[in-house]
Amino acid sequence: MMKERKAYDLTNGGKEKKNPLNVEFVNNNEPPEEKTKNVPYFQMFRYASRFDKFLISIGLLSGIGSGVLQPLNTILFGTLTGNIIEYAMRSNFPMTPDEKTAADDKFFGEIKHFALMNSLIGVGMFAFNYLATVTFNYTAMRQIFRIRSEYLQAILNQDVSWYDMNQTGDFSSRMSDDLYKFEDGIGEKIPIFLSFQVVFITSLIIALVKGWELALICLTSLPATLIALGIVGLLTTKLAKNELEAYASAGSIAEEALSLIRTVTAFGGQQKETERYNKNLVFAKKNNIRRSMLSALGFGILWFLIYCSYALAFWYGVRLVLKDRGDPNGVYTPSNMVTVFFSVMTGSMNFGIASPYIEAFGISRAAATKIFSVINHKPTINLSKGNGVKPNSFKGNVQFRNVAFHYPSRADVPILQGLNINIKSGDTVALVGSSGCGKSTVIQLIQRLYDAISGEVLLDGVNIKDLDLKWMRKQIGVVGQEPVLFGTTVMENIRNGKDGATDEEIISAAKKANAHIFIKALPNGYHTLVGEKGAQLSGGQKQRIAIARALVRSPTLLLLDEATSALDNTSESKVQAALDAASVGCTTIIVAHRLSTIRGANKIIVLSQGVAVEEGSHEELMALKKEYYRLVTAQVKSIEDVEVVDKIKTEIKATDDEIENVENNEVDSKKMLVEVDDFKIDSSTSLLEILKMNAPEWPYICVAALGSMMMGCGMPIFAVLLGSILGTLANGDPDYVRSETNKFCLFYILAGLISFVSTFSQIYLLGIAGEKMTERIRGQLFKAMISQEIGFFDKKSNSVGALCSKLSSDASNVQGATGQRVGTIMQAIATFCLAIGLSMYYEWRLGLVTASFTPIILIAIYFERRNTSGQNDSRDQALQNSTKIAVEAVGNIRTVASLGLEEKLQQIYVSELTPHYKSTLRTVHWRSIVFGLSRSLLFFAYATAMYYGGHLIMQGLYYDKVFKVSQAQIMGTVSIANTLAFAPNFQKGLVAARKIQSFLLRLPLVRDRHNAKNLEKGNGVIEYSKIEFSYPTRPNLPILRGLNLNVLNGKTLALVGESGCGKSTIIQMIERFYDPKSGDVSFDGENLRDISLSSLRSQLGIVAQEPNLFNKSIAENIAYGDNSREVGMDEIIQAAKNANIHNFVIGLPNGYDTKLGEKAVQLSGGQKQRIAIARALVRNPKVLLLDEATSALDTESEKVVQEALDLAKKGRTCITIAHRLTTIQDADLICVIDQGVVAEAGTHRELLNKNGLYYKLYTQKS
Repeated sequence: MMKERKAYDLTNGGKEKKNPLNVEFVNNNEPPEEKTKNVPYFQMFRYASRFDKFLISIGLLSGIGSGVLQPLNTILFGTLTGNIIEYAMRSNFPMTPDEKTAADDKFFGEIKHFALMNSLIGVGMFAFNYLATVTFNYTAMRQIFRIRSEYLQAILNQDVSWYDMNQTGDFSSRMSDDLYKFEDGIGEKIPIFLSFQVVFITSLIIALVKGWELALICLTSLPATLIALGIVGLLTTKLAKNELEAYASAGSIAEEALSLIRTVTAFGGQQKETERYNKNLVFAKKNNIRRSMLSALGFGILWFLIYCSYALAFWYGVRLVLKDRGDPNGVYTPSNMVTVFFSVMTGSMNFGIASPYIEAFGISRAAATKIFSVINHKPTINLSKGNGVKPNSFKGNVQFRNVAFHYPSRADVPILQGLNINIKSGDTVALVGSSGCGKSTVIQLIQRLYDAISGEVLLDGVNIKDLDLKWMRKQIGVVGQEPVLFGTTVMENIRNGKDGATDEEIISAAKKANAHIFIKALPNGYHTLVGEKGAQLSGGQKQRIAIARALVRSPTLLLLDEATSALDNTSESKVQAALDAASVGCTTIIVAHRLSTIRGANKIIVLSQGVAVEEGSHEELMALKKEYYRLVTAQVKSIEDVEVVDKIKTEIKATDDEIENVENNEVDSKKMLVEVDDFKIDSSTSLLEILKMNAPEWPYICVAALGSMMMGCGMPIFAVLLGSILGTLANGDPDYVRSETNKFCLFYILAGLISFVSTFSQIYLLGIAGEKMTERIRGQLFKAMISQEIGFFDKKSNSVGALCSKLSSDASNVQGATGQRVGTIMQAIATFCLAIGLSMYYEWRLGLVTASFTPIILIAIYFERRNTSGQNDSRDQALQNSTKIAVEAVGNIRTVASLGLEEKLQQIYVSELTPHYKSTLRTVHWRSIVFGLSRSLLFFAYATAMYYGGHLIMQGLYYDKVFKVSQAQIMGTVSIANTLAFAPNFQKGLVAARKIQSFLLRLPLVRDRHNAKNLEKGNGVIEYSKIEFSYPTRPNLPILRGLNLNVLNGKTLALVGESGCGKSTIIQMIERFYDPKSGDVSFDGENLRDISLSSLRSQLGIVAQEPNLFNKSIAENIAYGDNSREVGMDEIIQAAKNANIHNFVIGLPNGYDTKLGEKAVQLSGGQKQRIAIARALVRNPKVLLLDEATSALDTESEKVVQEALDLAKKGRTCITIAHRLTTIQDADLICVIDQGVVAEAGTHRELLNKNGLYYKLYTQKS
C-alpha cells in the first residue's frame, strides 16, 4: 500500500511541488464535471410514443377521477353524521310507536343511501385506480425499454476522445440502478400523486363551500407545511444527486477491479480495492443519513401541524355548531362541521401522504439528468450523421499531410508533430520506432478514432473528415496488439468483421488465419463459446481469430498493430505467411517491434518524436546505417546472425501432419464450457431473515420500531377521539360539550407532539439503519466477489457486467425491503392491531364485520406475489445478461468502433431485453388489480360498517361507539392499503436478499486452511509433483497430465511450447489461481495448500502478457506491486528506472502523478508493459514469474528491460514463458511442455543438440 506523500518534481532536483499528490479520494476517477441542471420534469417523457401519450392521458384522467371521487365520501359521511346525531337527539325524547317507526324508517333509508353511494364510489375508485396504475406502469416499461436502447446507442456512438475524458466504469450502475430510479419516477407514482393532489384540491373546495370560516381555520397550518416540505424537497433532491454520483463512482471501481481480477489477486489487492470501493459507500451513507434527517424533520413537523389543525378545527368547529344550534338559517350544523373537518382532514392526509413521492420524483429526475446528459451529448466524430462521401471505389492510398496530434486527456504531450507520409495503393508499409513514438496513433488516426489537431489525413486523396464514417471503416481491417474477442461463439466473433458474412466466408477467413484446424477440433467447432474476453482461448488462438475477423471483410486497407506478437513460434510463421498472402492486392500498414517480420515490406517508415525520420526498403535503410540500422542491430547480435537464421529456416519445415497435431494439442486446453451453478438460493427468505441482515443496527431499529408503532397507534386513537367529540354533540348542555371538546382537543395536541417525536425517530433512525446496512451489504458483497477464486470468474454467468449489475441492483433492492419500508410495515401492523383491539373492545359485532374486508386484501397480495416472484427472477436475469453485453461493448469501444459493431451490439442488447419486457408487462395487471382493491375496499368497508352500525344504533347502541369502531377499523384497512404502495419494492427486496445471502455464504474453492502457515523468508524452491489439472469449466478436458517439475533456488526456468500447451497454467498453479485435481505443488518443501495465500503471493512477482493497469496515477500503479506496506517514492522511482520507464514518466507534465485513465489507453503497449514490470519489481519478490514480459516492447526497450530483468533475476528464482526463444537462451533450465507434461528439459545448447521439439521451435522462431 502506498502512503500519502508529497509529490516531487523530478526534473528540478527533486524539489517539492506546490500541489501534493492526491491519493485515494472519493470520485477521483472523474474529471471535473460541469454542473448540469436537472432536466425539466416533462422532458423525462421525451421517449413516449403517441400510444404512450394516449395511455398517459388515460392514466392522468383516471388519477383525476379517483381524486374527485374520494372526497365525495366526506359529504356523504357528514350528512350521515348529522342524521345520526339528529336521530340520537330525537331518541332522547318520548315518541309514539308510529313516530318511532317513521323515524327508524327515515333513518334506515338514509343509512341505505349512504351504503349504496359509498359502494358506487368504491366501484369507481377500483376502476379509476386500476386504469391509472396499469396505464402508467405499462407505458413506463415501454419508455424505459427505449431509453435503455437509446442510452447504449448514445454511449457507443461517442467518439473515443469522449471515453478518454469521461469515466465509463460506472456504466453498469447507470444501466441498472439509475434506470430503476428513473422508471420509478415515470410510473404509477405519477397518477397516484396526482390523485392525492386532486383529493386535496377537491376536499378544499368542498370545505370552503360547506363552511369557509371553519375551513380557513383548519388550513392555518398549510403555509408552514408547504414551506417546510418545499425546503426539504429541494435539499433532498440535491442530496439524491450526490448519492447517485457516489454509487456510480463505486460502481466504476468495482467494474475495474473485477475486470482486472487476476492482477488484483496476484498482488493481494483485495483489501485495497475493498477500501477504495467502501470510501464511496461511506460518502453515500453520510449523504443519505443527512437526507433522512431532513425528511424526518419535515414529516415530523407535518404531522404535528396536522394534529394541531385537528385540535383547532374541533375546538372552533364545536363552538360554531353550538352558536348556530337552534338557528334554522345556521350554517354550522353537525353535518356541515363534520363535512368541513373531514374534507380538510382528507385533503391534508393525502397531501402528507403525497410528500414522499416528491422525493422519489426528485431522485428520478436526478437519475434522468445523468442518463440524458449522455444521450444529448453530440460526439465530435459523429457516426450517425451519414452525410459523408461514399466513393464508388476505394484503392487504399493513404497520406498524412503535416499532421499534428495530441491526446485530449494529455494536451501538453505532443505525439505527432507535423507528420508527412505517403502510402500507395497495394503497398505493404511498416512503421517502426521506439515505444511511444506515435506508430499506434497513426493506426488510430487512419480509422478516425481521433481527429488530427492540424493537418490532414487523406484516403485516396479525400480528407477522411469528408468520408462517410461507417463506409470508411468497413473498408479497413484491423488487428490490434491486444486481441479483443466478445463473449459469444467463434463463428459470431469472426462474423463481427463483416455483417452478414456467410459460414463459407467465415471458414475461408479462419483457414487464411491458420485457425480452422484448432476451431474444428473444439467440441462445438465454430459454435463454441470463447468466454468473456476470449478467456477460454490461449493468446495465440485469440489473435488468430482476430486476424480471421479482419480478413473476412476482404479489406482494401489492412492495419496490423503487432498482429503476431501474441503467437507462438509455429503459429507466427504460418500466420505471417497468411498475412503476407492476404496483403496481396490491398494496402497494408504494419506496426511491429520484431523487425524480422517486416523485412519484406515495400516501404519501412521510421518514426521518431512524432515525425518520419527515415523511409525506404529494408536494404536501403540498412545501407544508410542510421536509425533503422541501429534498431535492427540492437535486436540481433549481428547482421551475420540474420543470415545464419535464414539458412537454418530453409532446413526446417513442419509437415502438414505435424501442424495438425500441434493444433489438436493446442485445443486440448480450450474446449467446451461447463456451467455449474454453485449458488443455492433459499426461496424461503422472509422479512425476519432480511431483518437479521440489519442485526448490527438493532439499537436504531428498536427505537425506530417503537416510534413506528407509536405513529401507527395515532390513527386509531384519532378515531376514538373523533367518536368521543361527535358523541358529545348530542348532549343538550353546551358547557358540557365545550368542556369535553377542550379535553379531547388537548389530547390531539399531545398526539401531535408524540407524532413529531415518533415520526422523526422512525424516519431518521430507520434511515441510519437502512444506510448502514446498505453500505455493509454492498461492501460485503463486493468483498465476497473479489475474494472468489479465479475459476469463479471463468463462468459466463459471472461476467463483469453481470456481477456489477448484481452489486448495484441487488443491494439497492434489499433496501427496498428494509429501512423506511420496515417502518411503514410496523406502523401498519400497530394501526391494524390497535384498530382490531379497540373495535372488539367497543363493539365486537361491528368489529368483526368491518374486519372481514382485510383478508380480501391479503389474499390479493398473496396472488400478486405468487404471480410476480418468478417474473422478478426472469427480469433480473434478463437485465444481467443485457448489462453484460452493454458493459462488454463499452469496455472494448475501440474494437467496437473499428469493426462498426455499434448497431449490431445494440440489436443484441435489445433482443436480450425484449422477452423480459413482454413477460413483465403481464404482471402489471396483477399489480393494478391489487392496488385498485386496496383503494376501493375502504369504501365498501365503510358502507358495510355504517349499514350494520345503523342497525345497532336502532337497537339501542350509542352512536359514538359506531364512529369509534368504524373509524378505527377503516384506519386499519387504510394502513394495510398504504403498505401496498411499497409491495413491488418489498418483493424485489426479498428476491435480492436471497441472492445476496447465497453469495455471501459461498466459500471460495481456493482459500486458506484454518492452520495455514506464513512463510518467513522463502528460498524459492518450487516443485510440481504428478500434477493433473483441468479447468473448472472444462472438467473432462485435461491440461496437465502428471506434470513433474523442479525449480531450484535462485535459478531461472524457461517454459516453452506451442500455444495452449499449459505453460501459463503452470504459472497460475504457483499463484494458486487454481488448485490441481491431483498431485502437489510445493514451495520450499511446503504444500501450497498449507501456506496462507497472502504469504505465498507476497513471495511472487508476476508480469503477464497483457499488462493490466488501473485508473490511478503512475506512482500508484507501481506501488500496487506491494499492497502489504507503504511504498516510498524512492522505491517507486528506482523500480521505474529498473524497468526503463523513468525517463518517459518524468517527461510527462504531471510526472508520476499522471492519471492513466481507464485501461491506460493513452499509453503504448510498451509503456504499459514497462509500468507493469516496475510494479512487479517494487514487490522485491523471491520468485519472479514472467509470462511474455517483453512481448510488447520495441527493440530498444526490450533490450534495456531484458537487461533489467536479467539483473532482477539475480538471487531470485525465476519462471519465464517466452515465444521469443532468443530471450531465454541463458536460462538455467529450459523445459518444453507438450501434451501436459515436460517433453524435454535442458540448457539451450543441450536441447539444440538433441534436434528435438526445442530445436524445431527455435529454428521456426528464428
